[in-house]
Amino acid sequence: MLDRTPRTQASGLYNLWLRDGGWVRLGAVVDEQASTVTRVVIGVTPDTELRPGVRASWSGIYYRDPADAGLDALDVVVETPVGPAPAWLIHPSDRPSDQWAIHIQGMGSSRAGTLRGVLVAADAGLTSLVVSYRNDGEGPRVGSGRSTLGAAETDDIRAAARYAVAHGARRIVLFGWSMGAAIALELATDAEFDGVIDRLVLDSPVLDWAATIDANCARAGLPSWFGAFGRPWLQTRVLARLVGLEAAVPLRRFNSTVRADALSIRTLILHGAQDSSAPHSVSARLARLRPDVVQLESFSSDHTLNWNSDPVRWRLIAARWAIDDVGSGG
Repeated sequence: MLDRTPRTQASGLYNLWLRDGGWVRLGAVVDEQASTVTRVVIGVTPDTELRPGVRASWSGIYYRDPADAGLDALDVVVETPVGPAPAWLIHPSDRPSDQWAIHIQGMGSSRAGTLRGVLVAADAGLTSLVVSYRNDGEGPRVGSGRSTLGAAETDDIRAAARYAVAHGARRIVLFGWSMGAAIALELATDAEFDGVIDRLVLDSPVLDWAATIDANCARAGLPSWFGAFGRPWLQTRVLARLVGLEAAVPLRRFNSTVRADALSIRTLILHGAQDSSAPHSVSARLARLRPDVVQLESFSSDHTLNWNSDPVRWRLIAARWAIDDVGSGG
């Protein structure tokens, strides 16, 4: 039994991450009261005791690691400009493929969050590279350890794409989640990978950092002017260094609606209409600007919880996109 909130009463599959480190995998809602919700318990970590009053965090990260998702992964290292970054290499069940997928998590998330999409890539016969990057808690720590909102992290994912090509990838699909989607879009315009990166699957994408900052300020109950006040601290070199960033963050470079004409790669966007972090309206605007290359699929969910709200639909849509018009891999 859980406290009733918009998240705990949402339909779908979720995890509770307990304060002691255990987790509880939850399924359908079976009872709703005025202040509580009861859901099916699908599984728990060994030796986890469920008792009243235990504090926990609600999460869309459904699998702890590749083995938990039924995937056989190799631990590999990608050499980035700032040092070695751990990654999982996951081949499809039959044989290695020259059709690859690179999976990029969002800020504050972990590689495990992308396993929801890795399952789709595996079923589609793609080799998956599940990456880490600087200052994400798993990749190299740089400077103060703060995120640059994708500006510097893109260099690490560029190194991952080079790793894929060096290990036989002829075609790459980028799966990007939240800030990982902003990184994927940046990399998709890199001439180095023309003809190699040929489509994108973006979940809850950050397409305009200004709009995302404003949305997160509103979610935190801050006044509307707070985001506008804060942006110069990111964009101005001197101010950025005062808040612990190594360099200024070029927010306009990560505004995909302003740069819509530069998008030439087929792009699938999976976005929740109730997204309180990365506004759905920005994805809708990009889809209207570029209907020739962008397909938007909307869900009734919050940020990065689209798979969780309807995993069957998410997987069907993403799988069709990942394998459409693809020849057999070697």
